[in-house]
Amino acid sequence: MNFYESGDELFEVMSHMERALKVQTFFVMDENFLLHRERATQLLQRIKRAGKSWGIAVFASANAIRKYTVEELVDLGVSWIWMDLESPKSHYTKLQGTDTRQLTRELREHGIRVQGSTIIGLEHHTRENIGDEIDYAVGHHTDFHQFMLYTPVPGTPLFKEMSEQGRMLDNVDLADIHGQNKFNFQHAVISRDDSKRFRAWAFRRDYEQNGPSLYRMCQTTLQGWRRYKDYPDLRVRERFAREAGKLRTAYNAALWAMEKQFRDVNRSVSEEIRELRREVEREFGTASRVASRLGGPLLLWTSRREERRLAAAHSYEPPTFLERSNWTEAQA
Repeated sequence: MNFYESGDELFEVMSHMERALKVQTFFVMDENFLLHRERATQLLQRIKRAGKSWGIAVFASANAIRKYTVEELVDLGVSWIWMDLESPKSHYTKLQGTDTRQLTRELREHGIRVQGSTIIGLEHHTRENIGDEIDYAVGHHTDFHQFMLYTPVPGTPLFKEMSEQGRMLDNVDLADIHGQNKFNFQHAVISRDDSKRFRAWAFRRDYEQNGPSLYRMCQTTLQGWRRYKDYPDLRVRERFAREAGKLRTAYNAALWAMEKQFRDVNRSVSEEIRELRREVEREFGTASRVASRLGGPLLLWTSRREERRLAAAHSYEPPTFLERSNWTEAQA
């Protein structure tokens, strides 16, 4: 079901949001936005005619992404892609025929940040192969990686199938089936407690092997800036200049802190972070060097202080807010 069938409709909605919210970056909540090529192409035409340097974050499958050249994605403003990255053993059709590791590398080389998404607890997963499955996902070297538990949710075909098989677990709070706790169903060979341990290990593995996500994002941003800073289309140059702005200051300070913090986790990655920081300083000069020397030690101190706070069971509770759209008060 497409709430907006045409690129013209999307352009008008985004233009309204730009004026009302003073924004230039949008997250398009569509399960596979790039699959509808005609709509995306029409949106690109409108964006180019209007000279918009918008950035767009989307969900997209590997085979949908391959319907476009990387240059088309860049022209459209795609700066962030959330992509499923399951192993070939999963047999998902949306991944068939695509080398997702090569695709991830190509996107990042063009300044497009990649959010990988991998499911823990698929039917073919076992205690013996889950480590290899996780390592396969980690080997994509995405900017960010989400690991979620296989989760039958009420109202879905999977929930119906699991219920008919008698595999849904009783007494699991509906609020706890968000995919980041434990299984809410009986897996063939992986226990509920093990599901939580495997998920946590996957996040740790990705962090230790690939480094902090902010470091990876800085890598991608620098690659994009170098490739497109002299691009013929002014819209594209403006977007990459905007995205690279933080590399000059705050992000380079963060790289200094990450380099020091990561020495005890993975010295090889720590050295890679240092080399990236130096590349940023060669690219952007004095401002980035000053930022890393002054801001870096402060960020290192605050990050270590935060670690101690979290280890002491400190937690955050985001404020609650309510927004109503098309709301009509009940008549008395």
